[in-house]
Amino acid sequence: MPKIEITEERKEEAEAEIREKRKPVDYTTIEYPIEIIVQKYSDGIDDDTNELFIPDYQREMAWNNDVQSKFIESVLLGLPIPYIFVADVSDEEKENDARLEIIDGTQRIRTLANFLTNKLELSNLKKLEKLNCFTFADLPLSRQRRFKRNTIRMIQLTEESDEEVRRDLFERINTGSVELNKMEKRRGIQHGKFLDLIEELSRNEKFLKLLSFPDADIRRRDPQEFVLRFFAFLNNYNNFPSKSKVHEFLDEYLIQRNEELDKYKSEELAREIEKMKTTFLSMLEFVENNIPHVFHVYVKNQKKYQPTTRIKFESIAVGIALALRENKKLNPSSTEFLNSEKFKEYTKADASSSNNKVVRRIEYVRDQLLEKS
Repeated sequence: MPKIEITEERKEEAEAEIREKRKPVDYTTIEYPIEIIVQKYSDGIDDDTNELFIPDYQREMAWNNDVQSKFIESVLLGLPIPYIFVADVSDEEKENDARLEIIDGTQRIRTLANFLTNKLELSNLKKLEKLNCFTFADLPLSRQRRFKRNTIRMIQLTEESDEEVRRDLFERINTGSVELNKMEKRRGIQHGKFLDLIEELSRNEKFLKLLSFPDADIRRRDPQEFVLRFFAFLNNYNNFPSKSKVHEFLDEYLIQRNEELDKYKSEELAREIEKMKTTFLSMLEFVENNIPHVFHVYVKNQKKYQPTTRIKFESIAVGIALALRENKKLNPSSTEFLNSEKFKEYTKADASSSNNKVVRRIEYVRDQLLEKS
């Protein structure tokens, strides 16, 4: 786009445009108890006369039972709840209609209604584990009353806001940010000394070079996840649950390791951190000296390198580290087994789902390296 000269006249025009466009989005902030919010949503829902209603451009319920349960858990824990955005709208054929159109917050309101009407049975709660399988009716009466008295704030657009403004706001709220990936969420929630170590090692120049992380992957914090995977599988691969999701396995290990390191005294902590660094860096040194291209692949159509799959990375990296534990002078005569059909079978896309497969692929690399040294 060509550079436009910013003159005084253009500044005045820009300010006038801001003033003009701000006029139709006047709003007020209102705080309602959950009980009132659900009542406004539920009363009249069957014949579409409820005061708080869902517009036609966002009809579907997207949250599954676990996500709904986690939201209810957040309310019970007293955590801050995001504002709900609504708009005061009127039907010209109905005098004083003044309904509230939900612009953002339909999933939260539906979840609250499901819970208060006992349609939601809490599941997979991590903090309030004793509440799993509870419905609202199972709570003590005192807790039910406190829950219903909890308040949520609403940003309410005035009746001056037309449909175009409301739809524009909906689009901006729902596309104005990118959802955090798993590693970004871990960084924001699970602080600790182990996560600090992961951050440090993820910036290691040799590591970044060997895996050829593109800038976009680095911004998404992929290097941090690869480091976490290395330690989680290295120290716990035998305990990988048969039906576990990998991210749950990683989350649990990160939490456990953070808690363990927090209990160490300063000298013990320094020794443990140094031990983990040495393990990781020794693995990288072996790769650099023996198989420098094993952690990345060349993408022909894009004419660039990118990291290998996570399954191959953790199989090879952990296998090497385990072999180095048994033989610090590891010097294999060949690494061709990494190109074998057997290893490809062990590390194909669907090979990560069970304990047996995880153990098999990691120990295959370890055993082959030791056998050939």
